[in-house]
Amino acid sequence: MKPGHDALERVIEETVRPWAAQVDAGGEFPTASMDALARAGFLGLTVAEPFGSGGGLADAARVIQTLASTCGSTAMVMLMHYSAVAVLDRRGSEAVREAMGAGEHLTTLAFSEAGSRSQFWVPMGTATWSGERVRLDGQKSWVTAATEADSYVWSSRPLQAEGPMTLWHVASDTPGLSGPGDFDGFGLRGNHSAPVTAEAVEVSTDCMLGPDGAGLDIAMTDVLPWFLVLNGAFSVGLMESVTEEAGSHLRSTRFEHLDRSLAEVQITRMDHARMRIATDQAAALLEDTVAALEGGRDDAMLRVLEIKAAAGEAAASVTDLAMKVCGGAAYRKELGIERRFRDARAARVMAPTTDALLDFVGRAIHGMPLL
Repeated sequence: MKPGHDALERVIEETVRPWAAQVDAGGEFPTASMDALARAGFLGLTVAEPFGSGGGLADAARVIQTLASTCGSTAMVMLMHYSAVAVLDRRGSEAVREAMGAGEHLTTLAFSEAGSRSQFWVPMGTATWSGERVRLDGQKSWVTAATEADSYVWSSRPLQAEGPMTLWHVASDTPGLSGPGDFDGFGLRGNHSAPVTAEAVEVSTDCMLGPDGAGLDIAMTDVLPWFLVLNGAFSVGLMESVTEEAGSHLRSTRFEHLDRSLAEVQITRMDHARMRIATDQAAALLEDTVAALEGGRDDAMLRVLEIKAAAGEAAASVTDLAMKVCGGAAYRKELGIERRFRDARAARVMAPTTDALLDFVGRAIHGMPLL
């Protein structure tokens, strides 16, 4: 049975919310929150029955949207887990599917590389034969939960087939994988994103996810819709929280000598209205994107390409306005607005970046191939 909204709200109120500020301040991985989510069944939410709850993309989007309104780092770790589960649940071993369904296995994507930067579809890392096993070598530049995940969905050049890349399921404790250092970044400070290097990492051919050389097709069909839609849900959840928090601040902060609140100042009220409109527009696009995918509409892929770019840019704009309308109070930690301002910037640079997606959308509407 799928865990419901009430179960998620309990986890958030009892664990995620109390830890959110500390996770950000200390750059700490949200271990307590992830453990609570696992116990409540959310790590196995999207694993197909009989191993997991059999939830779909709409279920995952609701989880990410709700988590992002409280703790961006926790939401991002879950987002990458669900994105990796999307391919492992279809192409991984029965043992890993069972572990994921039981909430005992956290996974993540390892696509972006130092040599190709945000162009995840052009891996530089290699896969070569090493006797009867396969040797992986490569430098991943940005792996979410790198220090905490149990496994990575890893991309490389093909072993011997034609095609741009091959996907592998690699346990994070495999000899030859570097031990990534601590993450100390601008936003999403608790998601422990870090580089991971593979040097003579040996895996069995059973770790190959799908046919050799078919990794890009698998990434585009299995992974990308989940990754882009859940990023959109992340941005919508963040916008919802910052819009509500800014509104509460405007209503409760008063000019004593004028006997009126900040909400009664026209220009401030207009800016808050812009925040509300942008948030509602992004939420509507998110809902329509999920509906397009579930209904098999002709415009489903276009919506998928649009949602991360549109919601990510809207989140940046909305958090800009939140900093403006709340003034000096927004720069203090207790409101949580500056934390969400920082977290909102991640969508622009996570591959595929906003610029890459705009090019994809332009290609799609002109009938050109995406790559």
